[in-house]
Amino acid sequence: MKIIDWYIAKKFFSTFFFCLLALTVIVVIVDLSEKTDDFAKTGLSAKEIITQYYFGFLPRIDAMLFPLFIFIAVIFFTSKMANRSEIIAILSTGTSFRRFLRPYVISGLLFTGFLWWVNQYVLPPANQKWADFDAKYISFNYGGYVNTSTISNKYFKLDSFSYAGIRYYDTTNKNGSNFFIQRFDKSNLIYNLRAMNIAWDTATHGWRLNNVMERTINGLHETVKDTAVMQMKFNFKPRDLKIDEHMKDKLTMPELNEFIKLEEMRGSGNVKALILEKQNRTANPVSVFILTIIGACIASRKIRGGSGFHLAVGVVICVLYILVGRFASVFALKGNFNAFIAAWLANFIFGILALYLYRQSSK
Repeated sequence: MKIIDWYIAKKFFSTFFFCLLALTVIVVIVDLSEKTDDFAKTGLSAKEIITQYYFGFLPRIDAMLFPLFIFIAVIFFTSKMANRSEIIAILSTGTSFRRFLRPYVISGLLFTGFLWWVNQYVLPPANQKWADFDAKYISFNYGGYVNTSTISNKYFKLDSFSYAGIRYYDTTNKNGSNFFIQRFDKSNLIYNLRAMNIAWDTATHGWRLNNVMERTINGLHETVKDTAVMQMKFNFKPRDLKIDEHMKDKLTMPELNEFIKLEEMRGSGNVKALILEKQNRTANPVSVFILTIIGACIASRKIRGGSGFHLAVGVVICVLYILVGRFASVFALKGNFNAFIAAWLANFIFGILALYLYRQSSK
């Protein structure tokens, strides 16, 4: 990279961090104004609210708006360069437009890689922190809080031929009662297990069953076995028994891949949402690179409207980008639209737009 490359990259990074800081402050002020009463009811200190809530909320909201921050930053500083005739001076030296875009490409790839890493491994723990605080203090009226840590009559599939159920389960203490497993061979019951109590054993990372009765059925023959205590390794964990709409957001990529395999094996109807989440964690970072190229191509031309016109065009493109992604996601979750295509549709459409703008700008 030469001096001009470092010059553009420096403007890119500095403008981006300024946009990130400014818009984050605005988001925090708006959020704080909406939740002041909720925070007051918690009885927590300002430090505790910052560490327990905003340390989870800020990474979540910044990662969500990251492509928008990048796009605004690129349009803003590139438009300023165009209005000062800096881009004309660069291209008049014989530098091709493709060569001019090199610092944009390199910087865009760096930001893309950074957001990809954040989505895979950094954001899930932050989502966990945010969701725990939200569930405890925000989603329910604190002071009239209803205990939702208990689950009744939970039924689910273990695999293609096995079903499990639990009459009562406490998600806080991780124990329950009246647990059963039924395994079928086609339409015939071949195995039944019932336990009076079930509890998660943190030492063995397995389940401990008490007062267990096992029935093995082979045609007209049946074998019954009673066991006082039994240690079992099932393909579900305490987190799988919780009713948590934010579960997929809290899992790192290896955990999400494992969870998808288990849900596919169980025949769960939640698989499409999990696949969509997995694909979005890669598709969203790629959108950073695409929007970088689009922003550079749009704002590099010196026009009468100046930065204001460039920003207006940028806002329209961002709105369309978000609408395409949201509509595709809804059709994937509520209809028969493929989750992979839904996650990547906006990138495909605007990738073609980026290629078209690049070719037009090169002329």
